[in-house]
Amino acid sequence: MNILKNFKNKIFLKDTIISLAIIFFVFALDRVTKINIINHQLNNSILFINDYLNLELVWNTGIGFGLFSQNANIYYHSISLLIFFVIVFLSYLISKANFADKIFFALILGGALGNFYDRLLYFAVPDFIDFHINDFHWFTFNIADIFITVGIILIISKDLILNKK
Repeated sequence: MNILKNFKNKIFLKDTIISLAIIFFVFALDRVTKINIINHQLNNSILFINDYLNLELVWNTGIGFGLFSQNANIYYHSISLLIFFVIVFLSYLISKANFADKIFFALILGGALGNFYDRLLYFAVPDFIDFHINDFHWFTFNIADIFITVGIILIISKDLILNKK
C-alpha cells in the first residue's frame, strides 16, 4: 500500500512540475511579447507584417477580444474580481485533474495570469495582434488570449471526442 502511495505521489509531483512549467512558459512568453510591443510602439507606430497581419498596440479594459470594455470603474473592478476567481478555480482544477486536463488548464491559467497581471499593472491589457482581410478586422488580441483559446478548444474537443465513444 505504501509503494502505491509513493508512486501516486511521484506522478502527482511530476504532473505538477510540468503544469507549473507550462504556466510559467505561457506567462513569460506573454510578458516578453507585451513588453516588446509596448516598448516598440511608444512612438505610436504600427508594424505591418503582411496584407493580413499588423501589430498595433490597443489597450483593452474589458475581457478577451475587447468584450465588455467600459470606462466605468465598477465594471473594470468587477471583471478583475471575476478573473481572479477564475484563476483560483483553475488552480483547483489543475490540482484535481488528470494529466491531459492539467496541461489544458495550465495553458488557460498561464494566459489568464498574464492578462490579470496586466490588469493590475496597467489597469488594462495590451492587445496587439490584428488579423484583417481588407477592411474587416478581427478582434485585436495577444499571446495570452491565444493560449487561453487553445486550452479551451482542447478541453472542449477532448470532451466531445470522449463523449462520442
